[in-house]
Amino acid sequence: MAGHSKWANIQHRKGRQDEKRGKIWTRVIREITVAARQGGGDPAMNPRLRLAIEKAKAANMPADRIKYNVDKASGTLEGLSLEEIRYEGYGIGGAAIIVDTMTDNRVRTVAEVRHAFSKYGGNLGTEGSVSFQFKHCGQLVFAPGTSEDKVMEVALEAGAEDVITDDEGAIEVITSPTEFEAVKNALEAAGLKPEVAEVTMRAENTIALAGEDAARMQKLLDIIEDLDDVQAVFHNAEISE
Repeated sequence: MAGHSKWANIQHRKGRQDEKRGKIWTRVIREITVAARQGGGDPAMNPRLRLAIEKAKAANMPADRIKYNVDKASGTLEGLSLEEIRYEGYGIGGAAIIVDTMTDNRVRTVAEVRHAFSKYGGNLGTEGSVSFQFKHCGQLVFAPGTSEDKVMEVALEAGAEDVITDDEGAIEVITSPTEFEAVKNALEAAGLKPEVAEVTMRAENTIALAGEDAARMQKLLDIIEDLDDVQAVFHNAEISE
């Protein structure tokens, strides 16, 4: 199945994330904490914890630090009581935004998220106001030049839902959240290493933004992503440089 160009947007997003490496450990530790508390401290029996540990390793977190945080969450070590809260709203040009947070203070978090939206040109909406525009799924993206036939053969055999090639030749594999790990493992076993591999909220349709609108949207996203309690931000804007 063919698709329009998403490769530049994905690379842009990765670049912005790389600039914020300092916050990644904090976010990964929160993810490990919640995953271990909900599903136990054994990664073999807890897919969400396995994925969180993979993120920690990718961020060069030492193994002893990872183990400490798993033990802290699943054992008797004292820690903060965290809850997950999702916020939905609109950005520049009506672009849809989903903000996933982990917090020990719901009142503080909603105040900070609302302020960011209102100050930088967005509007915080109600629950369900934009989430219908996104699909909760596994996403694996391969760089242009990767063999489409090989990716398609391995991915579909392993249980992927769809394989999409964009105008620049990047290949996107879509899975259900439950099949994500199996498909990822099959692709990597076949020597196919994705540039992006995550369970995400994927926009069903996108809104193209350029010029001043693109700059304003990027500013809004940066401000939201920089909030301490924010774990992830999903949106349907295609931002031109």
